[in-house]
Amino acid sequence: MNQLCTSVWGPSQQHPSKMAANSSSTGSKSSNSAGGKQSGPTAEQVVATFQRMRQEQRSMASKAAELEMDINEHSLVIDTLREVDPSRKCFRLVGGVLVERTVKEVLPALETNKEQISKIIESINTQMQTKGRELTEYRERYNIRLVGEGESEAQGQSASSSRDSEGGGSKSGAGVLVS
Repeated sequence: MNQLCTSVWGPSQQHPSKMAANSSSTGSKSSNSAGGKQSGPTAEQVVATFQRMRQEQRSMASKAAELEMDINEHSLVIDTLREVDPSRKCFRLVGGVLVERTVKEVLPALETNKEQISKIIESINTQMQTKGRELTEYRERYNIRLVGEGESEAQGQSASSSRDSEGGGSKSGAGVLVS
């Protein structure tokens, strides 16, 4: 029977009943390797990495927006305190404790904080630009397209992509679609 299976299924192929028995022992190795060669990360790994990179960029943008709001609040307080008598009492929240100070003591600290926040925002913006370049390179390397991106291009290429999907085209159109 084994020789019959080999002749019907070929030497590199297995009988379906043996494939089911071997699939539990080999796991996902058979899907990752084609003829013993490693073809790189799977589509799921590519998408997961891309999504992680996008999330990192989003969190940076969120932090930058939050800090921009802090700068606006600092500016409002600084502008208000400049018009007030420097010896006037004011209260500042420091580490969850409300501390009594004078305007003369608080104003320089607020201006310093505002400058530091501005520097942090510049740093985050630089990091976001770097992350954006990394994302672009990653998208180009793995031919990642976002859902709804280039719909006008997709309509023009729909005939060629349907031909590629039928096996009549080249492999270069094998990309990953991300929502």
